[in-house]
Parts: sequence; C-alpha cells; structure tokens
Amino acid sequence: MALAVGVSSGRARAQTPATVNIAVDATAPGAAIERIWPFHGYDEVNYTTTPDGRALLGTLAALHAAPVHIRTHFLLNTGNGVASLKWGSTNIYTEDAGGNPIYNFTIMDGIMDAITGAGAAPYAEIAFMPQAMTSAPAGVPYQNTGIYTLDGGAFYPPKDYTKWGALIRAWAMHVKTRYPGSDSGAESAWQWELWNEPDIGYWNSANKQADFNKLYDYTESALHAVSPMAPLGGPSVASPGTFLTQFLQHCATGANAVTGQTGARLDSISFHAKGGAAIVGGHVEMNLGNQLVIHRNGFNVIAAVAQFKQTPIVVSEADPDGCAACPVSMTPADAYRNSPAYGAYEIAMMKRTLELEARVGVKVRGLLTWAFTFPGTPYFAGYRALTTNGIHLPVLNDFKLLGQLNGPRLPVTSSGALTLDQILASSVRGTQADVDAMATLNGNAIQVLVWNYHDDLVTVPDSPVHLSVKIPASFGSQVVANHMRVDANHGDAYTVWVSQGSPAAPSSTQLAALQAAMQPSPYAPDQTLAVSGGAVAVDFTLPRHGVSLVTLRPPPGADASAPDATTGADASAGVGGAIGVAGSSGGLGGTGSGGASAGGASGTAGATGAGGGTDPPPPKTSGGGCSCGLAAAGQPSMLLFAIVLVGVAILFRRR
Repeated sequence: MALAVGVSSGRARAQTPATVNIAVDATAPGAAIERIWPFHGYDEVNYTTTPDGRALLGTLAALHAAPVHIRTHFLLNTGNGVASLKWGSTNIYTEDAGGNPIYNFTIMDGIMDAITGAGAAPYAEIAFMPQAMTSAPAGVPYQNTGIYTLDGGAFYPPKDYTKWGALIRAWAMHVKTRYPGSDSGAESAWQWELWNEPDIGYWNSANKQADFNKLYDYTESALHAVSPMAPLGGPSVASPGTFLTQFLQHCATGANAVTGQTGARLDSISFHAKGGAAIVGGHVEMNLGNQLVIHRNGFNVIAAVAQFKQTPIVVSEADPDGCAACPVSMTPADAYRNSPAYGAYEIAMMKRTLELEARVGVKVRGLLTWAFTFPGTPYFAGYRALTTNGIHLPVLNDFKLLGQLNGPRLPVTSSGALTLDQILASSVRGTQADVDAMATLNGNAIQVLVWNYHDDLVTVPDSPVHLSVKIPASFGSQVVANHMRVDANHGDAYTVWVSQGSPAAPSSTQLAALQAAMQPSPYAPDQTLAVSGGAVAVDFTLPRHGVSLVTLRPPPGADASAPDATTGADASAGVGGAIGVAGSSGGLGGTGSGGASAGGASGTAGATGAGGGTDPPPPKTSGGGCSCGLAAAGQPSMLLFAIVLVGVAILFRRR
C-alpha cells in the first residue's frame, strides 16, 4: 500500500510569489567546494549483493564527482547471510569446541567486493558482537525478537576483549591483503567507524560508557597495529550529548585500557541527526530546522574539546526522520519519501551545514544519507530508499544533480533565501520558502544548483526565478545554457506510477514509462545566450521542492580555459555522461542515454556514447531524447566539409 503525499491548499497560499533574484559571480572563484554528500548507508548489509543493491551501488559511485563511501550495519554478526529487514550477518567469527576462533570471510568478501567493484569504498562500521563472543546474559536471544526492537545479544560487550582485538586485527589484515591501498588513508580509501548508537539500545552494559571506551581502545590498537594510516572514528551516537562528550574526554585525557597511557587516537568523530516529520493540518510537515539544531549541538560538543576541534566530523546518519525500514503505511508522515521534497531537504541541509561548519569553526567530512533499497517490497511502499524495484526515486535524481558540483565555489546571493539563523529558530515554515543556490566553476562549466524548499508539503504557486550570472571574460561573447530539473513533472517516476493507477505489478509498457521518468530531465532545450555587460540572465519558474541544475559553457569550439574538474561526466548535460540521462544532451547522435544503467559505458548513449568530458553538443531543438534536430542543424556544415574533402582528393589524384 502506498499513500499519496498529503497536500492542502488555501487562499493565502494561492498568492503569486514575488520573483526571486539569484546572482552568481563566476569571475570570483573561491575555495574548492566541500563535497560532504557522497556518503550513503543502510541497515540491511545483505541487500548489498542483491541485483537491486548492486545496481544502486553502481549508480551511486557514478553520479558523484567525489569518492563515494558506503556504511552498513551488521558486518560482524553471526548468521547465514540471508537478507532480512533491519538485520544482517556475515558469520565472520565463530569458535570451535575448544573456544578457538574461526574466521570466515566468505560473506564479508562478497559484500565488500560488491562495494569496491562498483567503484565505491566502505565506511566500515565495526559492529555488532559475534554470537560466540557476546556477554549477553543467558536466555537473551542473539537476534532481536522483533523487527523494530533492540533486545538481541548482538548488542553487548565482548566476553573477552583480547579475542575482540584479535578479530579486528584478522579483519584488518585480510582487508589489507585483499584490497591493496585500502589502508592508505587517502580520501578514496576505506574509512572505519566503531559501532552504531551506543548511547541507546545498540549497546547494553551496566557500565555503558566505560565499556564502550574500553572497546574503542582495543579496536584502535588492533586496527592501527595492522594499518597505521587507516582512519578510525566513532562513537556514532544517536544524539550528540553526554555520551559523546565523555567519549571525547576519554580519548583526550582518559586512561587507555590497552596501553595504560593517556588518551587514544581518534581520526574522525561521528554522531547522528534526524529532523523529524509529522502530519500537521492534514499534510506532511518536515523539520529542517531541528536537523540543523542537532548538527549545531554536535559541532559545539566537539569544538568544546580543544584537542578535537579540527578532527573531521561525519554525521553518519543525517536524515529527515528516524526509521528507514518503516513504510509509509506504518508512518504516514513519511510520505515525503516518494516526493521531490526529500531531495530538496537534503540539498538545503547540505548548504546550511557548511554554513554551520564555518560558524562553529569545525571540519565536516561528510553527511551520510541513510537510505538504500528494499528488494522484494511493493513499488513505492514509502521506505526511506533511493530506488524501488529498480526505479530511481526523485531523491536519487536530486543527488545526481548535487553530485556533479565540483571545483571552486562561487559567490551566490538570493532574495528568496532564508538565513541560517532563521532556519535554526523557526525551520522553514510560514509564507516564505527557502529558494537558494550553490554554484561552482567546474573548469569551463559554471554550475548553478537552485532549489525551492519548505517544510510543508502543500500546493502553492511556482516561484519565478531570475538568475543572473557574471561570466568570465575567457568564456567569450556567448554561452550555452543547459537546464536539468527534478520536480513533480521532471524526474519523478512516482507521479507517473500514480497516474497509471498505482499498479502493484506494472506491465511492460508501464514499466518502460517509469524507467523513462526516473532520470533528471531537461527543463528546456539548450539555448545560446549572448553575454551582455559581462553577464547573462536565465528566467524560469521553480515549484515547491523543485531542484534545477543550470550549467553554462562557452559554445563548442570556443577558446576555453581549464578542463572540467569532474571526470567521466559531461557537465553541460547536467548529469549526462556519467550516469545517463534520458533526453539530456549527454548522448551525441542516436537517442541519448536513458534507463537504469549507471555510467555512459553501460547505458545507451546513441551512436557515440554519453559525455565523457568532451565539448557539449550544440543546443537541442526539443526536450526529448532524440537528437534529430541536432543532426539536421549540423547537416549543411557537414555537407560543405564533405564537398571540400572530395575536391581536395580529386586535386591530388590529378597531380
């Protein structure tokens, strides 16, 4: 059962919004944009190796211009490796009759091979406790007694910390041998994190804090004995409060349980933050402000311990609500998940978190989106997911736009943007939405990502946007504008599915329509704009929760500056070459790329493939997938060129 997104309307909300003026100065590039978004995760580790899981991993690795990291639960759990909702296992550790360890990496290797084979890297969560090692009291079942309970023996400290340390050393050595370079400490290498939410039911102990600190000391000692450069973080608390503070104090000045010395090495710090969603006045209301307040609280806790103020921070679950595995039939407020509101929330959260980082003076490494896929569940069931039965949801399409931002960040002003303080105080409520943008100078491409976010999922008029961009002199007198969009009418397969009557088992024709709608699509055909007074202007309307990526480039053949910082993606097509966008200008000739394939190499890209960092094609004459208009426009010049070649050949033959 899938519930429609709750909306409401009224006279006050029907007023035409004022034009939002957004100004970008592409002549004043600043520092490189901090790409804190290519972090993804999920509970069900064994979904990794399912066909849907593998396909999504490939899509995630391809859509981001930065290295992608994947976090999952249950990597050390005992079991048969069969996928299960909010549970998983690898059976990495068992013991023989004499209590001697038996290490089995078969299931683990399959999972990690799938992640690394897709082009991503693990953000390896070291958890939970193997059955042979748990100190759970007699009578406590190893697995939880219910899907949504936390009462299993997997969430207890080890009976023997020495055996725990030996397990971590064995795992680290296996990783180092099987995946060369994984322990280099580079941005694209493996990251490690101890446990998940030890401040709540995922860690059961009479001496909760002290036992966790001890577990960390043994883990850190074991991991770094094998891989000294591997970054290890924690404690991945559910809420940044006392537990996080005491953990940081232990790592700074506490007695180390292994060495007896002061403190413990800590390479990154993690906590979780969930904004919250509710049904208010008959519609879904999200809470971006609460999300950011939690981020601020965590940053302040970390900044208060001087030794760790500049230690990288990963919000290793940063989400609009708390339960990914709860379908909308259980929690109606989660209906936002099938709508473009989810992606607009994510993008607005990213920018405001960067502002918080600068204000508090800390260093953010990443915000991890805890959403993946739920194979075998109904279409659009409303789990917090990125795909449903292989169909990309609007939030994934928004990540396809966000993921392309690269290069120096550009100054942006918006008359429709709320301030950080306004959002912290009141979230995004009332009459004004947050219509804002981020922009980068990605080699020869000016990328402007614009969004229209509001907490309330209600029907309101679209916002007129006037985008003015100051153009570098090196671009010349003209630019080619490409405009990719995700909203209810662009890149939203859910609205197509609803229009089909919400079929439980879509026909082949219906499935083809869903696949055609599951990519960002052109808002308008590419157009050539004259640079006037050193700037160009682009006017468009942006609906509530819509997201646009406007890319400006010099015309093909014009003298250009540096090549794009993005590799494997044609930035002129928004997300063209890297991930394949139906109807975009990423494909040269033929019909353009489309479908579920991730990456131009495996997707269809017309006759010559998609993107790949080449100059953009000339402007298209229509927004469809066919480049027939492009080919027709190019025929006269090609014919003239052919005539010249024939003439030269005849001349040489006569000589």
